[in-house]
Amino acid sequence: MRSIRALAGCALSASLLWGMPAHAQSAAPVLANIFADHAVLQRDRPIAIWGSAAPGTPVTVKLGDRSVTAQTGSDGKWRATLPAMPAGGPYVLEVGSGTTAAQRLSDVMVGDVFLCGGQSNMEFQVKHATGLEVIPSANDASLRFTTIADSSKTAPAADLAKRVDWRSVTPETVGDASAVCYFMARSLRGTEKVPMGIIASEWGGTRIESWISAPALATQPGFADGLNAVALYDRDPAAATAADGTRREKAWEALDPAAKAERAFRNANYDDRKWTTVPAQYEQLPAADRDRLGGVVWLRTTVDLTPAQVAAAQTLRLGPIGRYDETYVNGRFVGGGSVDWAWRNYAIPAAMLRAGRNVIAIRTVGPKQDGRFTDMSIRTIGLADGTAVPLSGPWRYRIGSALKDVSVGPAPWDVPNSLTTLYNGMIAPIAPYGLKLAAWYQGESNTGQAAAYRGLMSTLMADWRRAFAAPDLPFFVVQLTSYGKPATAPRDSGWAALRQSQAQAVAADAHAGLAVTIDVGDRFDIHPAQKTVIGERLARLARVVAYGQPGLRSGPEAAEAVRQGDDVVVRFRNVTGGLQRYGGAGAIGFERCAGTTCSFVDGRVEGDMVVLPGANRPEVTAVRYAWADAPFVNLFDGADLPAAPFELPVR
Repeated sequence: MRSIRALAGCALSASLLWGMPAHAQSAAPVLANIFADHAVLQRDRPIAIWGSAAPGTPVTVKLGDRSVTAQTGSDGKWRATLPAMPAGGPYVLEVGSGTTAAQRLSDVMVGDVFLCGGQSNMEFQVKHATGLEVIPSANDASLRFTTIADSSKTAPAADLAKRVDWRSVTPETVGDASAVCYFMARSLRGTEKVPMGIIASEWGGTRIESWISAPALATQPGFADGLNAVALYDRDPAAATAADGTRREKAWEALDPAAKAERAFRNANYDDRKWTTVPAQYEQLPAADRDRLGGVVWLRTTVDLTPAQVAAAQTLRLGPIGRYDETYVNGRFVGGGSVDWAWRNYAIPAAMLRAGRNVIAIRTVGPKQDGRFTDMSIRTIGLADGTAVPLSGPWRYRIGSALKDVSVGPAPWDVPNSLTTLYNGMIAPIAPYGLKLAAWYQGESNTGQAAAYRGLMSTLMADWRRAFAAPDLPFFVVQLTSYGKPATAPRDSGWAALRQSQAQAVAADAHAGLAVTIDVGDRFDIHPAQKTVIGERLARLARVVAYGQPGLRSGPEAAEAVRQGDDVVVRFRNVTGGLQRYGGAGAIGFERCAGTTCSFVDGRVEGDMVVLPGANRPEVTAVRYAWADAPFVNLFDGADLPAAPFELPVR
């Protein structure tokens, strides 16, 4: 799912290409970059504070009238733990050596801190949500938020690249906050009356595997080779890139009969003068060529560089390219993308470029109308001083095999399909910051892998609890909403199967909760704007699970499906005020299934049960509800909470 924020920084660079750390190591202690003016620290638990200094430096940390000391280790890192404090503030947080304060942060509050993670529906900002009338009235100095900058790393980062910006909620700032996270916190502020802080760490379009640490992800089947490749990339990016290029070439030779012959197209000395020049506008392509673009298309260009430009070259910047690509510089593979909207930014290893003529060749695969021939002006070679050499062409193209939408698979460090790199860049550097709860809104990019998702979701929850030193951390999952073409007949649904996996992972976790959102989706937009309701449902979960208030932690959930005469009866739990059906005499969206063959059946609501008349046939083995990408539903309870989608065996 595409990111809401700018995506130009999608590509990952290995650790040795990232440059200097955010602050040079010095004798004076410095706080980690998650700590800043206006921050909120977690109340009622020991407060971990950490940072860096020269090895052996004694460190004193003060918060209000509390003070602790620590010693910097040989790695230049120090960590101190302040005693638990009740909600309050504002305080000054300072760190120094001896009696000298090296760094002082002001307006620091102690209250409750929420970590919000996932992909673009968590990234979706308040200013894009429905109900914009909330912005003028958003003025709460005790509700603060910060957003972790997108960062993909091949090994756990010790710190964020730069200090975060903690901001109080005002009409001028709130538009930039994660909408779901903000509306959850705003609702909780109304009942809990303590300072609250939101940490949003999300990246649109990403998969759950990106957000799990390497040791934790290694416990799940199928990731060992990918994790080994990521580790190699961290140690030796050139070797890892070359190995990935070899893997891709072998895969292409199995997919495309022309691949072996086309290997010559990437070479610097290949004569492409008979190829067709790319016109300025897509519409200027010959009509016959436009009809043949569904499949492989090769692109080539040359660029002349001075010795100084060669020495300063760092990144090949190509922008989005269709769906898939493999890119070569002077015959050597430098990278390949796997998502049509992701910007291609490939590190250029030393000695790959030469003074004078250089050749860039790209094999692309995509549908007929895509970005392979548009906006060539954004393609450049980025230099160390921030300037760029334009790849202004001319570009030439040659149409290859008419393959359908095939892929040889992304590299395991390739955002948004990477393994562990977002945990390394966006979770590890902020752990073990104290938290009250975590909220997770992700899954769109994992539809199609529902069988694995349940284990991955449970693994992520356990992994984050370990990282933040909070074994009982309440963890709330936003279930996938509805999106896509409505079904006129029952069929398999990757979205429905993933919803079931989310529900199963949550049900198996005593400290987790599920926010059902099947009623607030938009079948035309993967980013539904109705985020207020989702935030309120997360707040409802938090009051019960995180704050211990009486109540149910979810809405109606199917408990069992049993045979009763000619009927099948579905019994629900967690129902407030009885089941309700909106807009009709019966409950819609139910299916009876005989093996893999299912048919719709209307339901009759009776208290906390739904009766499926005539569904008890010998061949019926299961019942399903809302089992579609974009189902229409009308079953709620008296608290206006939707019944959760499900598939159940019939007993």
